[in-house]
Amino acid sequence: MNDFKHNLKGHKPPKVKLNKRKQEKQPRDWRKLLHRLLRVSLFAGSATLVLAGAMLGLQLLRESDYFTVRNVRVIAQTRVSEQEIAGASDVRLGVGIFDLDLNLIGRKIEENPWIARAEVVRSLPDEIVIKVTEHQPRAVIQLDYLYYVSGTGEVFKLLDGGDSLDYPIITGIDRQYLLDRPDEGQAWLRQALVLAERLEARQQFNLADVSEIQIDLEDGLVVHTRQHGVPVRFGRDDFDSKLDRLERIYTELEPRLTALHYIDLNVADRVIVKVDPKYAAGRNEKQGRKGVS
Repeated sequence: MNDFKHNLKGHKPPKVKLNKRKQEKQPRDWRKLLHRLLRVSLFAGSATLVLAGAMLGLQLLRESDYFTVRNVRVIAQTRVSEQEIAGASDVRLGVGIFDLDLNLIGRKIEENPWIARAEVVRSLPDEIVIKVTEHQPRAVIQLDYLYYVSGTGEVFKLLDGGDSLDYPIITGIDRQYLLDRPDEGQAWLRQALVLAERLEARQQFNLADVSEIQIDLEDGLVVHTRQHGVPVRFGRDDFDSKLDRLERIYTELEPRLTALHYIDLNVADRVIVKVDPKYAAGRNEKQGRKGVS
């Protein structure tokens, strides 16, 4: 209590000695430090020498005949010959295997219209392996000329004299539309391929009964019958139920195709059949003549 009062009166409290032991400085062991520095230097120098030796050895191997191309192997090709693909790669035997630009080689091979993708890898020590993925035609499209269409809706090859026409024919879309709107164009082509696939699985009305699949940018897909070219309007979707309705009455419609203007499947649960006005007019004229006689 007295000490507390002294503080209030302005008396300073007595200094208290810190309870710490004064540490004495130890002399540096320069010999130990020098020894440690020497060991670190020797280790670093050894690692540098090992790394330099490895790099030198690798360089010597690269420049030797050990890593030179002795074989070019092509796998997974069917339409394009192995010799044609190897020739397109422009890989010469005897060249250093590490001197080749594999991406460039792949792009050269992909210039062949049948090749969708070419993957080129090194098989050490002396072989280049080229794995190709080829386009598979699913339809033929009528542009200015006939072209193959792949399953993804990609137009990939101009047909020549030796190419097969035994595929569904797609019409109604032009080259400029595909160039200006490639995504929309491919979407339309994929939709046409879906309809072709559904038709292929049918019995009463299938691809054998179809001459072409027309793309109508306003109304959707229109199939033309092989007999008499009657348009069958399928629209944009729900192809299976529309084919179900058509097949139920197609055996009755088939003998009358010559008199039909179109068949419309776009009204739910119905098949709308429009008689050709020319045929109807001719029939009425005949009936009128019979009445006069």
